[in-house]
Amino acid sequence: METKKKVGIWIRVSTEDQAKGESPEHHEKRASYYAKAKEWEVIKVYNLRGVSGKSVMDHPETKRMLADVQNKRITGLIFSKLARLTRNLKELLDFSEIFQEHNASMISLGESIDTSTPAGRLFYAMIAAMAQWEREEIAGRVAASVPIRAKLGKPLGGAAPFGYRWLTNGDGKATKLAIDEHEAPIRKFIFELFSKHKRKKTVAGMLTKKGYRTRNGSKFSDTTIDRLLTDPIAKGTRRVNYTKSLGVNKKWEIKPESDWVYNDVPPIVSDDLWNACNTIIDEQRKKNKRKPRGAKRLFAGLVYCHCGTKMYVSSYIPKGLSPNYKCEKCKNKIALDDLEEIYYVELQTFLINGGHIEEYLKKADSLVYDKAELLSSHTNEKEKLEKEMDRLVKLHSEGELPTKGFNKHYNPLFEQAEQIELQIPEIQAEIDFLKIEYLSGDQVLKEAHTIYDRWPKLELHEKQLITEDLTEKITIGSDEIQFEFNYTPVPRSSNKTLTKEQHNNMDALPFCKITLNTLKSPPRSLLYPIELNTLGDHIRKRRLELGLLQRDVAKIMGVCEDTITGWETGRSNPSKRLIGSIIKFLNYNPFD
Repeated sequence: METKKKVGIWIRVSTEDQAKGESPEHHEKRASYYAKAKEWEVIKVYNLRGVSGKSVMDHPETKRMLADVQNKRITGLIFSKLARLTRNLKELLDFSEIFQEHNASMISLGESIDTSTPAGRLFYAMIAAMAQWEREEIAGRVAASVPIRAKLGKPLGGAAPFGYRWLTNGDGKATKLAIDEHEAPIRKFIFELFSKHKRKKTVAGMLTKKGYRTRNGSKFSDTTIDRLLTDPIAKGTRRVNYTKSLGVNKKWEIKPESDWVYNDVPPIVSDDLWNACNTIIDEQRKKNKRKPRGAKRLFAGLVYCHCGTKMYVSSYIPKGLSPNYKCEKCKNKIALDDLEEIYYVELQTFLINGGHIEEYLKKADSLVYDKAELLSSHTNEKEKLEKEMDRLVKLHSEGELPTKGFNKHYNPLFEQAEQIELQIPEIQAEIDFLKIEYLSGDQVLKEAHTIYDRWPKLELHEKQLITEDLTEKITIGSDEIQFEFNYTPVPRSSNKTLTKEQHNNMDALPFCKITLNTLKSPPRSLLYPIELNTLGDHIRKRRLELGLLQRDVAKIMGVCEDTITGWETGRSNPSKRLIGSIIKFLNYNPFD
């Protein structure tokens, strides 16, 4: 059973804001209704009533909220707008990094930002870019001084390598490396043992038995032995400025060799001994080099056989053959490359030619507009009631309206105003919900019209995002394939569809779902080319974009239909006299 997303509500309304009529209760109700629409569970309300937004990071409520994020007690925080979270840009950057690090969502209702949705994740990207720019500015100034210090042979920080020690001047500052009389013999002994036994673990074990330890008192390991053997400093060549840190607790990255700096230091072993040991290590690495693990397949988890069994790509692929999705139960199969080409064609039908997404978004816009009109109507009605109530209070205070008559007219108005006051944050929450979810739909629609130009250039993980976000299921039959496309207002990251209760709450919220059937092995002339490698690929792509048959193109070119077929299949090439016609048909020059 799927657990509900646990969220907190952040309320920060300064004294000045409260004077303007923005009550903490109103903000809390609006956030609560939004959470209810998303079927999220509100765990905690963090109330910073009357607190200024200039700096909130050290506030006890903030610390409690961040602790709950870090301990996974909440996985999202809802607030009315970014300025309510904090007015301090640096603190906003800090909040963003902490939430992203712990895979928690930030939901700003005023700016229609929900970082659990594809469109909302753009906010993280923008914030990360700002933070990265600030870090790179600082890091750039520091990095500029490193090569200069390295070329001068000055220390760049850190302890001296094993077998060496730093000499210091009168002020106690390190100046240059010298041989360490206690560690150097051990490092030399490591080379001698390895040249004889040719096993790093064996050398580490022998050192342990003899009582030798590393500088911090630990036992030698095979990885430590490898590092001490391969570092050229042991033969008198100190290599510096060849790595850079990618951040705390992250791997170090090797810089381009053009940036490396070498300094001469006293050697511990001879060149011959160092070279002999490293030749052995290089040969061992070539022999033990592991084969890379297979990459995740494009349609992983989405492909089913018509018998109901999930289909997988076999880990063993004979040389020269394309990988297949195969059903182990009934042996039904389809080539991965063929499935991608067919999917590419059907995706166009779903996103562009069929008009399904456009129709869905039109309904969405209409629904948002209706809700906005309802909110405006309620707000205006509330203002009228308040004016009428103020008029009655004034008449009563001036003695023109007796108490009995005042209560008779005032109490119904007060009750009606209270009812409207309760409905306004609920309607606002519905509008927030719709706006945030339809931002994701609008983003998909914009991408749809360029996806065919971009698809061949996309990385595998980018294609996976498209297929996972839009595809519910792919069923492979004996002769045809069934694609179930599904775009709903609930992000795929939530792994659920709208419940009946949610549809009732949101006035039968529209969603786009369609099933398309196509031939399992359609004629080559009906398939879009994934990559434009030949002139025929260019012609077929343009023909299918225009919705033309091969005979239609033949009439345009003044040739027979078989000629177009020959060009598209690569069996023949056009004569020089037809090059102008081809360029005019394509609207660009495909020739080198």
